[in-house]
Amino acid sequence: MPSVRPVAILGGVRIPFCRQNTAYSDVGNLGMSVRTLGALVERFGLHGQQLGEVAMGAVIKHSSDWNLGREAALSSGLSPLTPGITLQRACGTSLDSIITIANKIAVGQIESGIGGGSDTTSDVPIVYGRKLRGRLLAANRAKTTKDKIAAFKGFKLAELKPEFPGVAEPRTGKSMGDHCEDMAKQWNISRDSQDEWAVSSHRKLAAAYERGFFAELIAPFRGVERDNILRPDTSLEKLATLKPAFDKVSGRGTLTAANSTPLTDGAAAVLLASDEWARSHGHEPLAYLKDAQVAAVDFVHGEGLLMAPTVAVPEMLRRHGLTLQDFDLYEIHEAFAAQVLCTLRAWESEDYCRNRLGLDAPLGRIDPEKINPVGSSLATGHPFAATGARVVATAARQLKERGGGRALVSICTAGGMGVVAIIER
Repeated sequence: MPSVRPVAILGGVRIPFCRQNTAYSDVGNLGMSVRTLGALVERFGLHGQQLGEVAMGAVIKHSSDWNLGREAALSSGLSPLTPGITLQRACGTSLDSIITIANKIAVGQIESGIGGGSDTTSDVPIVYGRKLRGRLLAANRAKTTKDKIAAFKGFKLAELKPEFPGVAEPRTGKSMGDHCEDMAKQWNISRDSQDEWAVSSHRKLAAAYERGFFAELIAPFRGVERDNILRPDTSLEKLATLKPAFDKVSGRGTLTAANSTPLTDGAAAVLLASDEWARSHGHEPLAYLKDAQVAAVDFVHGEGLLMAPTVAVPEMLRRHGLTLQDFDLYEIHEAFAAQVLCTLRAWESEDYCRNRLGLDAPLGRIDPEKINPVGSSLATGHPFAATGARVVATAARQLKERGGGRALVSICTAGGMGVVAIIER
């Protein structure tokens, strides 16, 4: 196997993220992916060029989307000789697609590639029950009109009831929000602290827009230029009026529509390359993808569903002899404000770090000013498979703006998993 070589992050593009059933309600994953890849092609002058691979992903997708990565690449302006692949790991999907491309570059299999993802909760696949599907298939197979009609003998209107994509964990029957409520109770995360985190995310994102931080990162689409989830005028007083969104019975529910990410449509992608390819094509790397790690927790038997990043990070740090404090910024995906706060509290907990992570001492405290400096998912929204690419592009851009440094990326996912990475400049 060839030796590992540096993997450069040349830049990323995303379309503005939009609340479900608004600007992108009729676009779908392919349309959003094509616009995003096309904008990346335009920005880096990649028209007609053959890249090593395009890896895209989507969590909620139609079977008709087929190979989303390949189909989007074919409509992006890249050479049709560019291969494409579609991946999925829930909310970690596009970080995983970036890691997949990076690993191929690192070992010399390819010189350049794109990793990204898209998701829609507006254009969802809706299917009918097994019985009606059976009738439709039987009618399609039938040779005569009589046999086609016979396939619907005994048909009942109840069979027309559609089945929507599942929003609960198959093994527990609980939604991600329900699981995060359990975590918030376990770690004693208050409603006030969650609301404060959410307000801060909106204000930081608004400030970043105002100073032009996103000028090179966002491609307008459908008349939208900014994330339409963003509420720069939100306040603790407004958030305090909202009722719990998940635990509505016990009187102890703390997760609301404001301190949880809304259902969102959007897409994002990142261009990666070897140093040699970057130089030969006249591109300056923003930063480098140093390493990555994936972990899982046993959420079925009591561990917090969204706590896997707490496990993945120390495993990755150990390889590099780093501490949790050896970073200039931290991009922690805000699936819920409570998830971020649980993660931070766990890393500060001597009991958790010793007994769950096998460490001699707590990982310690992170300076909150270094966490999500330009806002994150609570303010941008969270198209499941697009968030990882958004975070990587944002972190790399911040490192360039700072003139160097090291960033920690952390994303929790459904299924009790976490994907984390180190980015350096």
